Amino acid sequence: MNKILHTFALAVLAGFAIGIGAAVYLSMENKTAGALMFTVGLYTICIHGLNLYTGKAGYLVNQPVTYLAELLIIWTGNLAGTWVAAAAILRTRISGIAQTAEALCETKLKDGMFSLFVLAVFCGFLMFVAVDGYRQTKNPVILFMGVGAFILCGFEHCIADMFYFSAAGMWSGKAAAAVCVITLGNTAGGIMIPLVKKI
Repeated sequence: MNKILHTFALAVLAGFAIGIGAAVYLSMENKTAGALMFTVGLYTICIHGLNLYTGKAGYLVNQPVTYLAELLIIWTGNLAGTWVAAAAILRTRISGIAQTAEALCETKLKDGMFSLFVLAVFCGFLMFVAVDGYRQTKNPVILFMGVGAFILCGFEHCIADMFYFSAAGMWSGKAAAAVCVITLGNTAGGIMIPLVKKI
């Protein structure tokens, strides 16, 4: 039980960190600079060993089946962390970023599920490249490149989207379904390189 709570707590912190990165992005008029500054969230996660679903999902192919349960705990913790970050920010003077989040969420909700899945695959691929690249080299540049690329391209990241929907107050059945589809896409993209290497 202690291990489960520890895994969950580190996941909550990771979701909180992504919330901070997303808030920075929403706050900046220059989207290129905002995309790069979003990386503060992932960099925090990597240097402190926090549990981010999209940073862990790529290793699924080399883990036992029980790893799926760990990923579910992490996903749930990430959801809680993004919600806490959004709820806290909405009670401050920078709560106006909710309007920017609303515009983003409207675009996502108007999109088709297949499109969201494909965009999520690309994001998952980049996230694995970024996180695994940092693990091997400890060079943060790969993190900035990976995160900056997926945001500027409009690729879908399930944990960031959790924050956007929470900040915009736009959770619904369709939003939940979209996040689940994006999660599947992120997972599929994340395992591509490890899966091919394993064959």
